[in-house]
Amino acid sequence: MLSPFNGLKKSQINKLYSLLGTHIYKFHKNQEILPTIKNKNIIGIILEGYAQILNIEYNGNDIVIENLYKNSVFGSNISLTNSENYQIIAKENTDVLVIDYDKLINPNNLTHNYFNIFFRNLFEIINVKIKEKNERIKILEKKQIREKLLEYFEIEHKKSRFNNIYLPFSFKDLADYLAINRSAMFRELKHLKEEQFIEIKDNRITLLYK
Repeated sequence: MLSPFNGLKKSQINKLYSLLGTHIYKFHKNQEILPTIKNKNIIGIILEGYAQILNIEYNGNDIVIENLYKNSVFGSNISLTNSENYQIIAKENTDVLVIDYDKLINPNNLTHNYFNIFFRNLFEIINVKIKEKNERIKILEKKQIREKLLEYFEIEHKKSRFNNIYLPFSFKDLADYLAINRSAMFRELKHLKEEQFIEIKDNRITLLYK
């Protein structure tokens, strides 16, 4: 994933932090990230670690809305976090850079070359985020568990052109991401293995039908 600070020297990054009045917060595994994000207009950047945006349904089930890895960007205006049902949870120890949105869009920032580089990187990352959301919609539109799994495999295969897919998260998280029952997903994966559609070893899924 492209870094928001790609093309910037450390001295320029420090100037950027000062210009935007940024803050860095450290969260432990399973800690909720910035509970006030629902009410504050901020941009967050994952500097280290891994987090998830979750929708907590009325029955207590979690649906993964978005996975946030290093260099991922999220915020109250771009990540659907305004609902009371949404949470952002650190899945491992995670460092988050927080920027006030109003400071980010200050037109005076454009006089600084390092800011323009950062802003262009940020824009490209948000474009990727939009593409990923569209991919997720394609998956969730599928009715059957098998269809959702195969659509996910197809999307990941197109990204790398390799038949080996390495899950960036656990199988539990995969079920949450696909919005399907975990036990039912494992049954379907078993069927796909028996029918020689796939092989599974640890977090690697090999597509045999390609």
